[in-house]
Amino acid sequence: MIRARRIGVTALALLAVVGASPGWAQAQPASGARPLAAADGGEGLPPDWSVTGEGAERKLVWRSDERVPMGDARVEFYAGDRVLGAPAPAKDGRTFRLGLDGVRLDSVRDLQVRAAGRRLDAPDTSPGSSSGGRSGVSVPQRLPANQVDPGKPGAYRTVTGEYDLPPVRLPGFAEPVEMRAVVVAPKGAEGRRPLALFLHGRHSTCYTPQGETTGDWPCAAGSKPVPSHRGYLRDQRLLASQGHVTVSISANGVNGQDWQAEDGGAQARSSLVRQHLARWAGWSARPDTAPAAVRQAPRADLSRLLLVGHSRGGEGVNRAAMDSLYPPPADQDGYRGPVRWHIRGTVLIGPTIFGQNPVPDVPSMTILPGCDGDVSDLQGEVYVDGTRRVGRGAALHSAVYMVGANHNFFNSEWTPGQAQAPADDDFWTDEEEPDAVCSPGTRTRLTADQQHKAGATYIAAAARLFVAKDDRVRPLLDGSGRRAPSADPARVLTHAVGARRGAGFLPDGKVTVSGARLCSAVDPATARACLSSETAGVSPHFARWETDRERGRRAVALRWSAAGSAARISPERPLSLAGAKALALRVFVPPNTSGTQLDVSVTDTAGRHRPLGRVTVDGLPGTDRTASYWAREVRVPIGADDAAALDLRHVKNLELTPRTRSGRAWLMDAWAWRPGTPEVRPAPLPRVDVGRLTVEEGDLGVRTYRVPVKVSGQGSGQVRLFVADPVTGRVTDRLVTVRPGGQAIDVPVKVEGNTRYGYDTGQNVFVKAVRSAVVGAHLGGVTVRNDDPMPSVSVTPVADRVTEGQPLRWRVSLSEAADADITTTYALLPVTDGREVSTKDVDPRWLDENTGASPDPERALSKVDGFSLWVNVPAGSTTEEIRIPTIADRVAEPAESVRLQPTDDFGEPLPGAPVITGTVLDAS
Repeated sequence: MIRARRIGVTALALLAVVGASPGWAQAQPASGARPLAAADGGEGLPPDWSVTGEGAERKLVWRSDERVPMGDARVEFYAGDRVLGAPAPAKDGRTFRLGLDGVRLDSVRDLQVRAAGRRLDAPDTSPGSSSGGRSGVSVPQRLPANQVDPGKPGAYRTVTGEYDLPPVRLPGFAEPVEMRAVVVAPKGAEGRRPLALFLHGRHSTCYTPQGETTGDWPCAAGSKPVPSHRGYLRDQRLLASQGHVTVSISANGVNGQDWQAEDGGAQARSSLVRQHLARWAGWSARPDTAPAAVRQAPRADLSRLLLVGHSRGGEGVNRAAMDSLYPPPADQDGYRGPVRWHIRGTVLIGPTIFGQNPVPDVPSMTILPGCDGDVSDLQGEVYVDGTRRVGRGAALHSAVYMVGANHNFFNSEWTPGQAQAPADDDFWTDEEEPDAVCSPGTRTRLTADQQHKAGATYIAAAARLFVAKDDRVRPLLDGSGRRAPSADPARVLTHAVGARRGAGFLPDGKVTVSGARLCSAVDPATARACLSSETAGVSPHFARWETDRERGRRAVALRWSAAGSAARISPERPLSLAGAKALALRVFVPPNTSGTQLDVSVTDTAGRHRPLGRVTVDGLPGTDRTASYWAREVRVPIGADDAAALDLRHVKNLELTPRTRSGRAWLMDAWAWRPGTPEVRPAPLPRVDVGRLTVEEGDLGVRTYRVPVKVSGQGSGQVRLFVADPVTGRVTDRLVTVRPGGQAIDVPVKVEGNTRYGYDTGQNVFVKAVRSAVVGAHLGGVTVRNDDPMPSVSVTPVADRVTEGQPLRWRVSLSEAADADITTTYALLPVTDGREVSTKDVDPRWLDENTGASPDPERALSKVDGFSLWVNVPAGSTTEEIRIPTIADRVAEPAESVRLQPTDDFGEPLPGAPVITGTVLDAS
C-alpha cells in the first residue's frame, strides 16, 4: 500500500532510506509481522520517528525538536514499557539512532524516548505526572548537630597545579583519551598523605567562543575542551586543608565516545581511573619522575585512597573499585598493571548504575539530589539496596538525600555564572508552572553555592569516616539523624545498610506477610507495583533496570483506614536480634505527609510477643517531578527488659501496627542495629562478565552458538540470569551458582540459515549478583547478522498517463521475495517542463490523511512541506503499487505532471536514482 508522508520542520526525514545498491530501500519486520511504519495503528510512524538502513545498518531513528543536552542519564527507546535499547546520539544533539540487531518490531507500540524514567519526546503522561506544582510541601525539621563537623576547613594552606600526560588507548574507543588532571594538596604537610581522586560525569566535551557545545572528541578546530575536571576545586581545597592530596581527572575522551560502549562507558572510566592511580603509585615511589604539580604536593599514600565520582563518574569509580579487587577480562580493560593501592571508600554523587552492580565490600556514600533533573530516578540508591547479603556485610553503604539539590551544581563547571563553558540548571521548569519543591526561589531549593558547600561537607565526612576511621562522623551518614552545621541550610537525611547491622527481615529468602502486601518493586507498569497507579512521583528504591519484571526487589506495602490493624512479616527462618542495641527499619511514607506512627513489636519462636516501641515517620518534600518516595531510617531500642522477656536469638516475626487513623507506608527492610564502624575485609568472590558474540546467519542448516560468559575470581556465589526472547521481548530468569573453573553459564542460541534477505536477529542476556558474587559487564548476548543481499527494486508504470479522476499508478517490484518487508521512499520533485499536479488536483481526503495539509492555498505537490511517498512490499511478496488518486474538475487546463525520485537517509532525493514521471490529462 502506498502512503504519503508528512515530514514536519522538526522531524528528520520520517521513513528515510539508505543508499546501498539499489540504494533506496529498507528492511522491515519478517513475514507475519506488522511493520514498524504501522506501529501507531494508523498512517505511519509517530512524528519525528523513522527507520533507516538495511541489514546490519538498519536503525530506528528519533529526532528531537530541540537539542537534547548531553547528560548522564542514558537515553533509551521504549515500546510502551518494553526497553528497545539505548540509541547512539548524532553530533547535532537532536538525532538518536538505535541499531535494530535482534529487535523484532512487529510488537512495537507506543514508541517513547526516556532518560531515567522521564519522557523526552512528549510531555510525561504517566499517572501523577501532569504537573509539577503541588501545595502543602513539607520541609524536614532541622536535625541536631553532630559532635564533629567535617565541613570545617583544616589547618593547612593549599597549593594547586595541573598535569597533562600523553593520552591512552582504551578498548572499543577509536580515539585516545586524555590523561589530564588538576591537583590540590596541603602545603607543608609532613609524611605521606591520603589521596582522594575525583572523576566527573558525562557532560558536553567541547565549546566554542560563540557559546555552542558539542559531544565531539577530539574537539574540532576553534573549540576548547570543557574543563569539567576543574569543577570540584572547592571540594579539593577543603580536603587538602584537612591533609589530603587530591586529584581531579578529565574524562572528555570517554564522554565523547561512551555511546559506543554497551555499559555506557563504565569499564572505560574504570580503566582511566586506574591509569592515573598507576602513575601516582609510580610517582610515590620515585618522586623525581612526577610532574611539577605532583612534586609540589606531599607524597601520596595510596593505601589510604578515596574515590569520588559524579554521575557516570560515580559508576566509573564503583567499577574501578570492583576492578581493583576482582580484575576484569584483559580484552575489556585499558589497564593491565598491578594494583598498588587500597580503596578505603567511594563517594558517589547523583550516580548512574546501569548495571545495578555495586561493589559490596568497599564502603560507599551516595548523594541523592532531591531535585535531580538528569538522573531523575535517583538510581544511585541501588549502591545501598543492591549490596544487601551480597558480600560480607561489614562495609557501610550510606545514602544521603539532599533536599533541594539538583544534578549539575555539585560541579562548578556545570553551574551558570561559575562555568567557563555554557551551563544550565538541569531541573528545568516552566515559569508559568513552577515546581513547588525544585524551582529556584522556593523554600526547599538550594542555591548553587549552598548546594556545593553541602556536597563538600559530606565528601569530607566520607573521607573522615572511611579513610581516617573517625567513628564520630558516622552518625552523619548512617541514619542516626545528625547534621553537619557546615552544610546548613541544606536539609540532609541519611540511611544506611551494612556495617554492624545484623539479620534482616527483607528482601531475600522466603517471607510471609499478613495484613499487608509483599510487592515486587519492578513490574511492567513503569515500576509501580509497590506504588499505586495514582502515585505522584517515583521511588529511588524501585529504579528500573534492563527488564520490566525482576525478582528480589521487594517491599512490604501497608495501607490502612483505621488504626490498630497489624501487618506481620515472617521470614523463612527465625532471626537473631541478640546483642543489638536497636531494631532499625527503613520506611517511607507519601511525600509531604507527617506524623505517621507505627508500633513495632516482635514475637519469638515460643510465641512470646513483645512491643519494642513506636516510630514516627515523615515524608520528604515532593512533587510529581521528584523521586521522593525514599525510606527514612527509624529505630526502636532493644534493652535488657526485652532480652529478659524474649528469646532474641530466635525471633520469628515482626509486626507493624499503624496508630494514625489512615495512611500508607512501605517497609524496605529491618535489621538488628549496633553502633560502630567495623574494619572491612573484602571477601574472595567470583566475578561474572557477559560478552557479545556476532555471527553470520549462514545459508543452510542450524548452528548453535553460546553467549560468551566469563567467570573469574575466587569462591562461589549466585547470580540471576535473565534471557530476553528475541521475538516477543519476554524475559525469563533463573538462579545460577557460579565458581571459577566450574561449569560456565550456558546460554545456547540456535541460528537457522537461509538464502533470503531478512533482518538481523539475536538474543540479549543480562546478569545481576544475588549472593557472594560481583558482576562486571552485565549485558551481552548473540547478534546474528543477515548475510543475504537485499533484492533489487524496479518500478514500472501501470497507469502513468491518465485522465483526471483516475489514479496514477506504478508497480514496485522486487527481484525476489524477502523475509523482511522492503520499504522504499520517494520525494516529490518540482516539475521542470510544464505544469505540476497541485493540491487541488488530488483527492483532498487522501491529502489530509497522509500529510495533514489542506488543498488551500493551491500549490504544487512538491511545495507541500515535507511531502514524500513510501511503499511497503510485505515479506514474502514481490510487488506493490504506488498510487496517487486524482479528481476531475470543470476547469480547462493543460496537462499536469508529477516527478518522483527515491530518497536517501535524510529524505533528500538520491543522486543517480531513476526519476519516475506521471501525467494527468484534462477531461474536457
